[in-house]
Amino acid sequence: MDKPSPDRWLAVWEAGARRHPLDRALLLFALASPDTPVAELADAPLGERNAALMALRSACFGGRLSGWCGCPACGERMSVALTSGDLPPPPAADGPVVVDGHGFARPTSRHLAMLAGIDDPDAAADALLAACALHPAALPDDRTALRRAVAVALDEADPWADLSLDLVCPACGDQQATALDIAALLWEELDAYAGRLLDDVHQLAWAYGWTEAEILALGEARRAAYLARTSGGRRVVQ
Repeated sequence: MDKPSPDRWLAVWEAGARRHPLDRALLLFALASPDTPVAELADAPLGERNAALMALRSACFGGRLSGWCGCPACGERMSVALTSGDLPPPPAADGPVVVDGHGFARPTSRHLAMLAGIDDPDAAADALLAACALHPAALPDDRTALRRAVAVALDEADPWADLSLDLVCPACGDQQATALDIAALLWEELDAYAGRLLDDVHQLAWAYGWTEAEILALGEARRAAYLARTSGGRRVVQ
């Protein structure tokens, strides 16, 4: 995968800075899948989206994931470190999943957007089940057991749709499944990278009078070399 240019990263960051996380994920998905028509991205299965974002992250920021999370039982901070090789392989097919004779499409970003205004978890689960059903009118009135069975089947068919890690707290031994939100993680890294780029632009524009486009067009090594030559924030007389 080709790395996006610095100006392209900044354009995506600017477009998503005040947007909903789902919109940010789609902006990153468009960056990761330039050959896919933008109109089709919201209807792509979540596993496909997340696998594409992980490939983009690995190409641009490395394949190692590290961070911290709190133990819900005792509050101990736990370190998390893994590589892309520790994650399951992306799904080979994206066809419907059949449970008890009912067919279900894999959840998409459009489905998640539909749930954004539903606060009750059971109501949201029922709405998602109906939205993914190929024939929603045929679903039973009591869908509790079916919901659980469909959740298990979808997780087995496409584990990338809702990634999680099984962590054991070193302090109390409590074991918990912790969600791994690739889209949110990649956006945090983009936010930090955009901040560094803007700092570079500010410093070099102040020192040399160059435009943002001229500075971003420099390669990483050359930009770093010029930054090392600036001193005290004083502008160089041309």
